[in-house]
Amino acid sequence: MKRILRFLKREPMLTVSLLAAAVALLITPPTKRLVSDIDWRTLGTLLMMLCVLEGFKKENVLRPLVALASNLQRMTAMSLFLIFGVFFSSMFVTNDVSLIIFVPVTILLFREGGKEQYILPVITLENIAAVRGSLLTPFGSPQNLFLYGQSGVGAGRFLLHMLPLCALSAVLLVVFVFVLYRKDPRERIEAGAKLAPWGPEGRIRRVVYLVLFLLIIGVIVSRTSLWPFAVLLVVGAILAVDRKLLMQVDYVLIFTFLCFFVFSSSIAANEGIAAFLQRAVANHEYWWAIGLSQLISNVPASIVLYPFTQNFAGLIYGADTAGLCSLIGSLASVINYRIYVREYPGNGGRFIRTFTLISWAFFLLVVIPGYLLSFWPFF
Repeated sequence: MKRILRFLKREPMLTVSLLAAAVALLITPPTKRLVSDIDWRTLGTLLMMLCVLEGFKKENVLRPLVALASNLQRMTAMSLFLIFGVFFSSMFVTNDVSLIIFVPVTILLFREGGKEQYILPVITLENIAAVRGSLLTPFGSPQNLFLYGQSGVGAGRFLLHMLPLCALSAVLLVVFVFVLYRKDPRERIEAGAKLAPWGPEGRIRRVVYLVLFLLIIGVIVSRTSLWPFAVLLVVGAILAVDRKLLMQVDYVLIFTFLCFFVFSSSIAANEGIAAFLQRAVANHEYWWAIGLSQLISNVPASIVLYPFTQNFAGLIYGADTAGLCSLIGSLASVINYRIYVREYPGNGGRFIRTFTLISWAFFLLVVIPGYLLSFWPFF
């Protein structure tokens, strides 16, 4: 029991998600519907990505990206490169995947360059970049994918409505970077000298991981119903080239996602809670999405609130803004937290303090523009 308690203390997000799921199941006893309501596609996609990107890390597949960033010898230039790498890639490969790609690279470069004091603020800005860049496209985030699929709105109109907030966020990110390095905008960094060369013995594994990565991107973009076969293919391929890799995957993160989905499905299935939400949510979707997301994150909050929504713009703008308030507000932030604490065990409190300070400063600048835009109807 003591070992379990120590483990849960080290994994606060898992603890919160477990408690939320347990309370929800007490309120609404589980039924067969619960299993079908869980977003297994998201969980399967996350499993595939975590497997492949663990392979990227082990085989140093991202070495060219690290080498490219290493050529930038000023902290401002390197930080902007990494932050906007997240910002633009999140539009196409989802916000969580973009963080999984760029945050480890950031930690590696800053650690080797002797600039570890900047790791937390920069990966927090990358977190913001992931949340705000991904809002532009229907497949940039799980909640966008869900809401876009439910709404029936055209892709062009969707992009048009999301563009103003995305553009404003890009400008603010540049401002925040220069504020971070305001004491010395020309501060230099020397990184990349310790990059290990690729060994010929890992060539096949690197090719396999790259092919699997492209497969996963295709699954995400196409929304194919054949995603379960893709999961089996990815796991099978990794078993063939490096079965030990499967023991290193962050299954805690997957289980955290699962618990949040159980919570949202159970709450939505309760008749009393559903009746309350029917009365309370209509015409207040923006603030409800932001507030509820701080308890269960924006993906489950979107699933819970959509059936009771009259203002679709308010719901999606609120869900895409919610990730700036707290760590729980977006599951992408949980991923960022997990990546950091695996590299710096015991520093979870420092991450949360830095994340909260910078994210809230950004939130206060965008929350009112988002609210005003919520009166611009999608339909």
